[in-house]
Amino acid sequence: MTVSAISRPGERDRLTVKLSQIDWTLCLLLTAITGVGAVMLYSIAGGSWSPWAARHLILYGVCFVGMIVLATVDLQVWFALAYPLYGLGVLMLLAVAVVGHSTMGAQRWLDIGPIRIQPSEIIKFGLVMALARFYHGLSAARARWSWWLLIPCALIGLPAAIVAHQPDLGTALLIAATGGGMMILAGLSLRVVGIGLLGLGAAVPLAFAFVLKAYQRARLLTFLNPEADRSGAGYHIIQSEIALGSGGVLGKGLGLGTQSQLNFLPEKSTDFIFSSMAEELGFLGCITVLALYAAVILVSLRTAAIAHSHFGRLAAAGVTVTFALCVLINGAMVMGLAPVVGVPMPLLSFGGTVMITMMLGFALVLAVRVHRYSEVTSGKGAFV
Repeated sequence: MTVSAISRPGERDRLTVKLSQIDWTLCLLLTAITGVGAVMLYSIAGGSWSPWAARHLILYGVCFVGMIVLATVDLQVWFALAYPLYGLGVLMLLAVAVVGHSTMGAQRWLDIGPIRIQPSEIIKFGLVMALARFYHGLSAARARWSWWLLIPCALIGLPAAIVAHQPDLGTALLIAATGGGMMILAGLSLRVVGIGLLGLGAAVPLAFAFVLKAYQRARLLTFLNPEADRSGAGYHIIQSEIALGSGGVLGKGLGLGTQSQLNFLPEKSTDFIFSSMAEELGFLGCITVLALYAAVILVSLRTAAIAHSHFGRLAAAGVTVTFALCVLINGAMVMGLAPVVGVPMPLLSFGGTVMITMMLGFALVLAVRVHRYSEVTSGKGAFV
């Protein structure tokens, strides 16, 4: 194996060397997806940079600079910040329950001065870092199956329960899926995984009957048969499917999508922007964007595979799992293959907190790439 210049004594701290180690292919892919998002936000606003497209690009530019700066930060620093960031995320979630801002019947946002943030997005990244740090100091035998695994279960269950109470069932399930995916990547016994999936399947009918709220049960039933309530609970998915189908192979063209331009399509700048894109750019446009998403996932997984530290491997893989799940869930949702939940399409949809946390996640992925030959020492602290 060829040793990189970044691993040579006397050169590893030079900023120019670190910048040369950044995966600029990943940066280009992220920029391309964001660019498509800006074009779509410009189009669905009637050919206007406001209220979405300009803010989307400006925020991405600021986040991009921050991502490059953070990519040069040593992994030992990221390691030290893992538990504090997770703790901050949980505290912010608890603050939402007390002083949070409510919109459309859900209390999910926190106002800090002029800034409104969604802590459930921040905790996704905090959870990835916390689990990566925990498993870094755990032996392979304990990671397969041991009483130590109660700790990551608690790390996952606490924020998932708080978010579900907001209520935001979609994000809660995404948090649980991300945590479960990281436990599997860390070496959890497949036998345990199988037993857990069987138990989860058995618990679904009970949860449907006794845990879910009435509107959540209605949403699931509507997913199975949206035609039963075309103007009510089934309206979102029906309009989304119309937009997806009407675009055909090449699309109607920018600014010519009737579903989005005439405001039939709800949440056209956030949750259903993929449907807007399908109508205006067609099947080929959708396939192109999905190919960009797939390339981001593959490049990020390659970074995880070449990292020398266990923390680096799991952190990069965890960010990739979160990103991939967001793409999968949103794509399935707009196509009617999953219930409608509030999970936006990353970098394509408009949203400040989502953009910031995603770019923070990829800053960590790039930091793992830059410091891939570095080892991380556990030291003394909570858990491990």
